Formats: sequence, structure tokens, C-alpha cells
Amino acid sequence: MQKAQRFQTVAWVDDARWPIVRLLDQRLLPTQTVYLACGEPEEVADAIRTLAVRGAPAIGIAAAYGVALALVRAVAQGMPDAQFDATLAAELQRFAATRPTAVNLFWALERLRQRATRTVGQPAQQRASDLRDEGLRIHDEDIACCLAIGAHGAPLLPDVGGVLTHCNAGALATGGQGTAIGVLRSAFALGKHLHVYVDETRPLLQGARLTAWECVQDGMPATLLTDNMAAHLMKLGKVQAAVVGADRIARNGDSANKIGSYGVAILCKYHGIPFYVAAPTTTVDLACASGEAIPIEERNACEVTHLRSVQIAPDGMDVFNPAFDVVPAALIAGIITEHGVARTPFAPDLDAMVARAASARAF
Repeated sequence: MQKAQRFQTVAWVDDARWPIVRLLDQRLLPTQTVYLACGEPEEVADAIRTLAVRGAPAIGIAAAYGVALALVRAVAQGMPDAQFDATLAAELQRFAATRPTAVNLFWALERLRQRATRTVGQPAQQRASDLRDEGLRIHDEDIACCLAIGAHGAPLLPDVGGVLTHCNAGALATGGQGTAIGVLRSAFALGKHLHVYVDETRPLLQGARLTAWECVQDGMPATLLTDNMAAHLMKLGKVQAAVVGADRIARNGDSANKIGSYGVAILCKYHGIPFYVAAPTTTVDLACASGEAIPIEERNACEVTHLRSVQIAPDGMDVFNPAFDVVPAALIAGIITEHGVARTPFAPDLDAMVARAASARAF
């Protein structure tokens, strides 16, 4: 039986005056559990930009709620019906500019644009309410999606052994139980005796701060290690599988995930360890032929030169700080989605899974 989550990463909350988007501020974890009450759409956009909310599915949900919040507020403040579409276009543009790599963001924004297109001619109040409903639907779909990913992925893991994960692809990164960590949660629910090995994930330590925190919250047996310890751990025979999330998956199976994932996949290949990617079909970008076309976000140098505001590198030092790298499809044993496990050569399976998901959403 699945455990209930003790925290909620993102939520739409109807307040007395107008709604708020409530976000668990992941910048403060693991030492502080603080929720942001975002009453302005720019506050939601800023939370996405600054990683208060992160993880591809969670970003998509937060962005959908942010756009809906903007229109609900505008209507409540007396915006004429005729200004609805121009205001919506501006908000879609605002949120599209927050993070370039996570394709779920753009997918969620397109869902809202299409919903608004179907309601042209209706009163602005009804159209804004429809956008809110679409955001809630996206969130509900992600909860179900995470459970399905877990169900498909859990049988791939050993009954006994160690599983390595990199960055955070848990409940903090989604609307539900998580993708990669969701697979682990489902495996534990089946009674498997696993030990989770958590890469710290430099430079922002999402593994140490977030995945480790989730493991403690759930009581999962887990061990934290620095990124450069993974090879030695594998050599010792402690790791029987690795599973990570993804922010964008190309049609050929190349998968972009947090920087360092490529290195983990190479290590797994050398040691004969299966490397799995767990992600919803909304993370699959069929218009992207290969990983070469995936845009890689580069972030501020201070994330590398400073550690929690403490300077650890000399002034004037040049910095390379890509947020993601791309794992080639040849290194991936399987891509776990809500519609099953895609196997090499990936494109036929991914095409079919995306089509199945689109068909399911049409009803």
C-alpha cells in the first residue's frame, strides 16, 4: 500500500478574496519547511526561475496555476472581456521565459492556450474559471501518472539490492509521488528490500537537500554520497540499478536530466548496471529528433563559486555551469512512462506512448 505524502509541493488554494498558488519553498530544504503563498502571477514565475519549485512536472503544474491565477485576478479586478486573449498571451510568454529545458512547462502552457481557444466568445469570468479547471486537471493527471510510472517501474528493480539515483525526481519534483523516486516508493510498497544511494548532485545539492529529505520523511533506507563516490560504490558491488528522472526526452530516447546524469550512465554501462529513466509522456518531445537539439540551460556562476552563500572559489575565476546534460539513448536500459517501458530503439515505443496519452486526455 502506498504511503500518503506528508507534504504538498504545489497547490491551488481558494482564498477569501482571490486564490493563491501555494508552493513548498525547496530553496530552504532540508532545514526549513516553508510554504510560499503566491497571490501574484509574477511571484509564481519568480519561484520557478529561482528554483523554489523545480522538477519538470512540478514546473508545468505551477506554471499552469500561475497563468490561471493571472487571469482570475484580472477578471476580479474588472478586466473587460475583450482584453482576455491579449492578457493570456502576455502571461503565457512570461511563464515560457522562466526555464528553457523542461518541456513539461511548454506542454502545460500549450494546454491552457488550447483550452482558452475553445472558449472564445464566452464571458471572461467563465474563461478564467476554465483555465483554473485545466490547471487542476493537469495536476490530477500527474498524480495518477506518477502512480502508473511506479507500477511499471517497480518490477524492473531487484528484489534485494542497491539503487542509485541522481538529483531529485520525487514528490518534490512532481504533483504526485514522483517519477524515479516514485518507482522506488512503489517497489518498497511491493515489499522489495532495497537500499537507496543518493548522489548529492552538485552544484545545488538537490540530492543531499531534497531526495535525502524525502527518504527521511518516508523512512526509506538510504545513504548519501558525493557525486565522485558513485564509481567506487559500483565497483564494490553495492548498486544493482540506477534510476533518474528527465526534463526532456528526444524522440530517439536521448534524455536530458540534471548535470551529472550522463556520468552516472557511463559508470553504469562500464559496470554492467541497468540505467533507467522515469518520466511522464509529457516530458517526451517528439519534435526533438535527438539530444543535440535539446536546449541546455546555463545558470549563474555563483551557484558554483558559492556554497550556501559561502564563497569557495577565488574572485575572477571563470565558471562553466550547465544545469543539465544529455544521456545518450545507447546508455539507457529503459524509459519508464505511465504507459509502460520504452526500449531501444525507443522511437516506436515513445511515439505509441505519446499517442496513447493524447488519446486518453481527449476523453
